[in-house]
Amino acid sequence: MPTPSTSAACPCGGASYASCCGPYIAGDALPPTTEALMRSRYTAFTLRDEPYLRATWHASTCPADALFAEEEKVHWLGLEVKSALRLRQRKAESADQAEEIHRDSVEFVARYKVNGRAHRLHEVSRFVREVDKSGDGALRWFYLDGSFPE
Repeated sequence: MPTPSTSAACPCGGASYASCCGPYIAGDALPPTTEALMRSRYTAFTLRDEPYLRATWHASTCPADALFAEEEKVHWLGLEVKSALRLRQRKAESADQAEEIHRDSVEFVARYKVNGRAHRLHEVSRFVREVDKSGDGALRWFYLDGSFPE
């Protein structure tokens, strides 16, 4: 699927792709919050952008298999963010030093169609914030995993 024009509405529901998810997917900026990362990942799913999805997926849970099948025809219809919850924990590394570990979750519902049949994905996604070991060493959010409350 082609990238939306810069003035087009963002697939995640943002005003425009250029001011919403576009800079994250292009690699020009890092999503500052888990909600921004989740929205950009939704947008990447609508665009079938496997490199972005893999780059934002925590290495410990990223699947080895292809994320998309060639014959798969999914039409994404919309995204609704239900809630975002931030959990912060402090972990003592030594008596003199502490490292802050960040974990967040975002609950959302994504609607889509496969072969004309409507579906909804209700997920509570978990995220972790840590140093990107494969990139420039910046502190960034990664998708860890999700649960399905229904």
